[in-house]
Amino acid sequence: MSERLIAFAPVYRPDARVLILGSMPSAASLQQGFYYGHPRNAFWRILSEVYGAPLPGTVAEKSALLTGHRLALWDALTACQREGSLDSAIRQPELNDFTALFAECPGIRKVLFNGGTAHRLFMKGGAALLEGREWAVMPSTSPAYTLQYERKLALWRQALVDSHEPM
Repeated sequence: MSERLIAFAPVYRPDARVLILGSMPSAASLQQGFYYGHPRNAFWRILSEVYGAPLPGTVAEKSALLTGHRLALWDALTACQREGSLDSAIRQPELNDFTALFAECPGIRKVLFNGGTAHRLFMKGGAALLEGREWAVMPSTSPAYTLQYERKLALWRQALVDSHEPM
């Protein structure tokens, strides 16, 4: 039987402008205690390249990279059953409370879904929250999604740079 997994709390500051949503942390991320912990996941590399920042190594550096660019990060699910790390193995999904997050971060004007599963899960209970906001399903940064890195980077750069405002 698969294990019941509990996701992480969101990372944000109240003036966040962009919300990035994954589906559920991988086994490597859960073991490390923070988002996108698999060494081959391109998420942190992409953000560091987009913003011209050093590749973050610690949780504090990763959090600072996000909040320093007014990004919020969370997952579609608060809990689920899953063996391994593949989204296709998710069973009994429990959605996060997005109404509360959007109330705490009223300036979020764009939602970027890190892969199609994050989008599909979010839409089960949060579709109305996208009204008046831009959104896009981005290529997953997971190593399981085999799109060439340079293409992933270009698409993420376009979505993030279009959202970036100097602070």
